[in-house]
Amino acid sequence: MKTKNLTLALATAAVVALSSLSAPRLASAHCDTLDGPVVRDAHRALESKNVTPVLKWVKAKDEYAVKAAFDKALAAGGGKTEAAHEEFFATLVRIHRAGEGAPFTGLKPAGAVEPAVAEADKALASGSAETLEHLVTKAVQEGIRKRFERVAAAYRHKDESVVQGREFVEAYVDFTHFVENLHTAGSAPAHGGGDAHSGHGSFEGAGEKHPDREPTHSH
Repeated sequence: MKTKNLTLALATAAVVALSSLSAPRLASAHCDTLDGPVVRDAHRALESKNVTPVLKWVKAKDEYAVKAAFDKALAAGGGKTEAAHEEFFATLVRIHRAGEGAPFTGLKPAGAVEPAVAEADKALASGSAETLEHLVTKAVQEGIRKRFERVAAAYRHKDESVVQGREFVEAYVDFTHFVENLHTAGSAPAHGGGDAHSGHGSFEGAGEKHPDREPTHSH
């Protein structure tokens, strides 16, 4: 039971930490894709001729603009249909992104989604998060182990020279920031806000420095 609880705690910490750390850099990695949830719902709306499925992705104040784009896409015919649909997809995603305070740089091709995010969608569809937990937990454990091995090796020689001392400090800062960010995020209460699909990216990101986010732990 303790092992299972630790696994779930690590997975939760990793997901929250990576979401908070990588959101500014990777915010468009899911909602902007042609096979992402926003565009999938847009396809459903066009097929059923019912705009309702996509309205949840935008603010109430933006519904009129989305409905206008939807009606325009439905009205297009002949050789203009595909282009009109793509324009609707782009308009919908752009408005969604703007509502979340994020930029829109164009629709991304299908498949441009990080493995963890793709697995998160599969978990929702299947009703089981077991595979997702395994994927995320494995990445977190490997991230901790890799950084620990590096800093432990440097620790043994940290006082032999200034160069070796600095190598230790660099490894130590990377290691402690990584575990602190995971622990802090995992201990924080769940909250809303932000892009529901912005927490995407490599698990290496939890140890990276981001210009818009200063680490809380300083050395």
